[in-house]
Amino acid sequence: MEVTAKMTDGANAIAAAKISKDQLEKKQEKIAKSVAKDAKVDGFRAGKVPMAVVMKRFGDKIQQDAEQEALQGLLDESLKTLEKDQKNIVGEPQVSKFERAEDGLDVEIKISFRPEVVVEGYEACIPEYATPKVTKKEIGERVEKLLEMVAPLKKIDEDRGLEKGDTALFDFEGFIDGEAFEGGKAEGYLLDIGSNQFIPGFEEGMVGLKAGEARDVVVNFPAEYGAKHLAGKEAVFKVKLHEIQGKVVSKTPDEETLKRLLPGEENVTVEVLEQRIKDQIKNEKISKLIGDELKPKFIEAVVEKLVFDLPENIVEQEIDLQFRSQWQNFTEEELEEFRSNPDKVQEKRETFRAEATKSVKLTFIVDELAKINDISVADQEVLQTLYYEAMQQGQDPKQYVEMYKNQGVLPAVKMAMIEDKLFTKLFDKESKAK
Repeated sequence: MEVTAKMTDGANAIAAAKISKDQLEKKQEKIAKSVAKDAKVDGFRAGKVPMAVVMKRFGDKIQQDAEQEALQGLLDESLKTLEKDQKNIVGEPQVSKFERAEDGLDVEIKISFRPEVVVEGYEACIPEYATPKVTKKEIGERVEKLLEMVAPLKKIDEDRGLEKGDTALFDFEGFIDGEAFEGGKAEGYLLDIGSNQFIPGFEEGMVGLKAGEARDVVVNFPAEYGAKHLAGKEAVFKVKLHEIQGKVVSKTPDEETLKRLLPGEENVTVEVLEQRIKDQIKNEKISKLIGDELKPKFIEAVVEKLVFDLPENIVEQEIDLQFRSQWQNFTEEELEEFRSNPDKVQEKRETFRAEATKSVKLTFIVDELAKINDISVADQEVLQTLYYEAMQQGQDPKQYVEMYKNQGVLPAVKMAMIEDKLFTKLFDKESKAK
């Protein structure tokens, strides 16, 4: 097999070969002999099937395997000619020409390699910014919120009706058409009025009740309610209120409250709490500044400054990905046009090229910057992050992680985490000053 291979730019190559009929027949013969050893054909003992029978029964598959082997041989020879390593290939090589003729095959493949990314001078792309300030007012407001969150509930002895924002301690039992229904009864139940934990109208129907009073609250279960035997039906809840409770929020935290707000801290003082809160607010402001302003400016500058060739197949994959992600946003007229005119699909697809190229280029830049800045994210760290997200959203962590695995987006999650760590380090003035 005579192979010609050359680099078309710093990241892409094209290789071609003429594979003779004789070469293909030899490959087919070798594959056929291998198949004959294990082939099961009625009327013949294992390993004794004639070659003519093997070719008749499995000929198409043998031909495909021979041609695939020839393509692999072309790739191997191309890498030797180009003095490239298999590990530097990115994506799958693309067959750009495959023509069968009486004397053999004319084939051509396109190969893409990981580009050499030189990030020298990237520091000049980091935008200047003023470190965000944290005011005493902001600290005070955050302390108030924290104290409200951990404040204990206490009985309100004031002679008044239940109000939004109160917590009700009550009994209830629900009836539909005069009959009690399963799951509609509870005693000593605590409910934050205004939290919308119950079906619409229930909490509003309790407003005004005084401790010791009873009332019938009439509501309608939503049509889409989970329990089908209750969905869309009117229900009467017999409610008896025992206590109205409210949070007693202290102006300054006592030692017990400080210990709850500063777990693991030996020296629990108001000053330590305020410093923690100050650091927290400052980090939040810096994160927002990075996301809203610094990161976009840096990306724009560094993508323009650093010049290198990109693997064409990865760019094409990214174009396809962006195009597919927008499919549901196309109008019915556009979709109909795509169906009737394939050229319109290609035309629309090309509108994503600039953004896709930028995205691929940024990926390689971030990868290189992460290496030189010792930024990494372990697989376990990715899983822990997804577990935490799932818990925050009230979802089952295992199912949540499995969903990400099935969608094949764990690498994207990992890349996003690496980006976050990288940009935080790049824009962290304090660590650089040390």
